[in-house]
Amino acid sequence: MTTSSSERGVGLGMPELPPPAYPDDVRARLETDARDIIARYPDSRSALLPLLHLVQSEDGYVTRTGMKFCADVLQLTTAEVTAVATFYSMYRRRPSGDYQVGVCTNTLCAVMGGDAIFETLQEHLGVGNGETTGDGKVTLEHIECNAACDYAPVVMVNWEFFDNQTPASATRLVDDLRAGQPVEPTRGARLCTFKETARILAGFPDERPGAVEEGGSAGHASLVGLRLAKGEAQPARVVHPRDAAPREEPVHDPSPTERLSAHDPVDTSASDPAHPSGPTAEEGE
Repeated sequence: MTTSSSERGVGLGMPELPPPAYPDDVRARLETDARDIIARYPDSRSALLPLLHLVQSEDGYVTRTGMKFCADVLQLTTAEVTAVATFYSMYRRRPSGDYQVGVCTNTLCAVMGGDAIFETLQEHLGVGNGETTGDGKVTLEHIECNAACDYAPVVMVNWEFFDNQTPASATRLVDDLRAGQPVEPTRGARLCTFKETARILAGFPDERPGAVEEGGSAGHASLVGLRLAKGEAQPARVVHPRDAAPREEPVHDPSPTERLSAHDPVDTSASDPAHPSGPTAEEGE
């Protein structure tokens, strides 16, 4: 089987045709929304990021038509818009699914099982990284850290958190998404489609009843360090392996000295103004 040069992304030196325009009714609606977005900023070009989310909410990804629209309303060149749209990974450049399923494969999530989850989902869904299932429901991708390391391994669906996942739970998750079953994030608002998510990211209110009140906040594990920093000491908690049955064990309440970790501030010659450290030697000295 052979592929054409356009499918391989190889140009033949011919200029690309201008993108098709939005239908008049769609353009009029987008222009109304764009005026609301632009009015938030003292400099109109600052509205480019939310405008890209706006056109993504219309098409499901950032099309050439969408980029041309952004350029027109902001009086920018299409090259300037394209440079931004291709820089940020949240802007999709090709059709994608209703649910963007991202598996964190950064260091901590990876060693806690993220790599195994990603491999399992690729095999189960029959897609590779950045690819979409044939029914158009799920786009699978591996993602970088989403600042939820205390709940590793983490899977995100349309940027909502699904914490402490396993290959089995992640498989059930994508099966439910494809079957249209209700799926609840570990924390945060109920799921909506990728297009609906993009409109919210463009700065428009989530009009689903009760969705705003469901908005997520930091979980217990994320706040432990803050509470300790405020002097709100907590007894140590014994954490058992996932597959092991709980055992009754005495809980040791650490002293303030024992609570110190490698990340706690400690007075040293480098941090004590009365005993400054000397200059750092150049390499080879």
